[in-house]
Amino acid sequence: MFDFRPAADTPKPEAYRQLLDAARALTDGERDGVANMANVAALMWEFLPDLNWSGFYRMVEGELVLGPFIGRPACIRIPVGQGVCGAAAASGESQLVKDVHAFPGHIACDAESAAELVVPVIRAGEVIAVIDLDSPRTGRFDTEDRDGIEAVARMLADRI
Repeated sequence: MFDFRPAADTPKPEAYRQLLDAARALTDGERDGVANMANVAALMWEFLPDLNWSGFYRMVEGELVLGPFIGRPACIRIPVGQGVCGAAAASGESQLVKDVHAFPGHIACDAESAAELVVPVIRAGEVIAVIDLDSPRTGRFDTEDRDGIEAVARMLADRI
């Protein structure tokens, strides 16, 4: 049985270090990318407070397709370049959005989402997936969150 969860008073950089260590341990030696995405989605849900969605979109034949996640049902397909996830896939750069309602072209899969962090997973110079985190709290994500999830994305690039 696994019980990966930081203490409530863990400073954010330490929580992200623990998240990365747990993700590395759970995915080490596992060849199934879907299983690895599922476990990492669950870890992010456990480690990060104030989320209403945690998961992945996979790049499939030139568009983003829903992958493993925790949260309410979500949009199944997202064209590259559309919405926050599509912007991250098109640019290959993380998108830290403090207020999704101010983001041009935001795709509202869950009306309760107010902030979003999307980090591309890049292998051999190509976006193969994006990590998508949503929060019902405006301003929930900051640069520490971005840096922490980018570290997870780099580690996962060869495991999904």
